[in-house]
Amino acid sequence: MSDQSTKINSVAEKPPPLVARVAPPPPLTCPQPQIMPELQQQQAITPQGKTPKTPNSKTPRTPRLSSLTPKFITPLSSPVRKALRLTKFDPQDAWLPITESRNGNKYYAAFHTLCSGIGIQALVLPVAFTVLGWTWGVIGLTLAFIWQLYTLWLLIQLHESVETGMRYSRYMQLFSAAFNEKLGKIFALFPIMYLSGGTCVALIIIGGSTSKLFYQIVCGTACAMKSQPLTTVEWYLVFTCAAVLLSQLPNLNSIAGVSLIGAITAVGYCTSIWVISVDKGRLPHVSYDPIGEGSSRIKRVNDVLNALGIISFAFRGHNLVLEIQGTMPSSEKLPSHVPMWKGVMVSYTLIAMCLFPLAIGGYWAYGHMIPANGGMLTALYQFHYRDVSRAILGLTSMFVIVNAVSSFQIYGMPMFDDMESKYTKRMNKACPWWLRAIFRAMFGFGCFFVAVAIPFLGSLAGLIGGVALPVTLAYPCFMWIRLKKPKKYSPMWWLNWGLGTLGMVLSFFLIAAGVYVVIDTGIEVSFFKPH
Repeated sequence: MSDQSTKINSVAEKPPPLVARVAPPPPLTCPQPQIMPELQQQQAITPQGKTPKTPNSKTPRTPRLSSLTPKFITPLSSPVRKALRLTKFDPQDAWLPITESRNGNKYYAAFHTLCSGIGIQALVLPVAFTVLGWTWGVIGLTLAFIWQLYTLWLLIQLHESVETGMRYSRYMQLFSAAFNEKLGKIFALFPIMYLSGGTCVALIIIGGSTSKLFYQIVCGTACAMKSQPLTTVEWYLVFTCAAVLLSQLPNLNSIAGVSLIGAITAVGYCTSIWVISVDKGRLPHVSYDPIGEGSSRIKRVNDVLNALGIISFAFRGHNLVLEIQGTMPSSEKLPSHVPMWKGVMVSYTLIAMCLFPLAIGGYWAYGHMIPANGGMLTALYQFHYRDVSRAILGLTSMFVIVNAVSSFQIYGMPMFDDMESKYTKRMNKACPWWLRAIFRAMFGFGCFFVAVAIPFLGSLAGLIGGVALPVTLAYPCFMWIRLKKPKKYSPMWWLNWGLGTLGMVLSFFLIAAGVYVVIDTGIEVSFFKPH
């Protein structure tokens, strides 16, 4: 009897067999989302509902096998358990740079978010104030900050789906899950790709131009004596080579230190620029009357919309939130949205401490004299080149260059991920190091070519802000309604429908206004002639 009992117990201790795998889903343009919770520590569930203890790994790695039993022990989680068992884990996530390493934490999240959430686009905010004036400028900036912080919270909550047990580690994955792949290619692919590739092009333009100024500041009169100084295009190339060399770091977690340096330098140059401008006082004959008050109503409306486009463009970075959260481990007890939100709150507190003084202090110091191209950075060199010490100007320029190189890495990562995903889908294996290096060099020097060919890209800030606005302010609201399905006519239902609709309408008018302003005022189109 004891032998029979022992035999029965040994059979009972065996984990339940896994169900047969279903056929893999049709191929998407982006990798399949990661199954949650963290799979590297999951074990078989005993009939008593207890999970055996195993030592925790300090640097968890994404598994490449799908034959793992999910770790859910409560009766309420049985639908999730069933969904997880019927879902085939895509091994590509362990081969791609965004999800290759999942040992991130709230500090890494803060570094990446701060580096991507603040940048050169913030220096143009005083230009929007010249149209909106003091009152509406501050109101517009405040409302935009609160709005984008709310949609950021939506994205963080949508990263992990309790209903399907999936982790959406890329913006396109979440959009395709909420709607479908075809609509994702039509409405989301271009703005997302632009926010990555277009930002890298703008960083080359800013970084290369500032490198030339930094060299002139440090070298002084000796540079003017040179017969053949480096041209602007050559400085673009120097910056691109540095960015491509740094881009060889393998994955998003490996550039956490780079993002930390980029975050420190971003806060550094934003603070130094507005402090210097305020310390030197207002320029003579500064005017704060909104531009275009006496012009026609149509032109006035278009100017206001273009100013709102500049403000919306300052809050970019939402296309990277899911990617940053995808680098974090996730379990039933500690889902990734908890440390992610902590990191975001710290970073956006610092972002607010930079953006508001920069916009308000810059407009107070320069008024209508703020240059439309370059904003505060151009104003610093134009008005205070002679009355500010060379050391301070050189340090500020160096901060801008280092931040541009650092930001290039995090904004380029979705593009690296997309290129490598095409190889892994076709070859069903990880991308070799030499091909990965070629992909990243091709992307970097491709951005260099665009920066040289279209150097007036920065003059389209208002128009580009309208194109990218739905990614930040509208799509998260619609994806929340589609995936979370809040009760009809509930406060959450009304809030998301209202903000999403307002964001799409505003985007349409911003694009129309941006086109009108470009046609009416004109821009200096100089192909292959960077200044």
